[in-house]
Amino acid sequence: MSLNISGMTSVTQIQTDVAAPSPGDGGNSFKNILSSAIGEVEGSRSDAAKSVEQFLSGNGEDLHSTILATQRADLEFQMFMQVRNKVVSAY
Repeated sequence: MSLNISGMTSVTQIQTDVAAPSPGDGGNSFKNILSSAIGEVEGSRSDAAKSVEQFLSGNGEDLHSTILATQRADLEFQMFMQVRNKVVSAY
């Protein structure tokens, strides 16, 4: 079983999206970027919970896959909280 980590958004892409908003474009608005980030963090948490559930029920999840999924969810949440803290302090 392999773990795909290519779905994570790079920090430079987030900086580009935030640094260059166009006035009439709703695609790169702060609200959309924030909603997308919250969705990614929540999706990662959901995947980790599903992985733990499958491991505990014995449905083929390996222990290391489960641990990696929970660690990934934790790191994404910590990063999101740090970004939130920076935005709040900048405001």
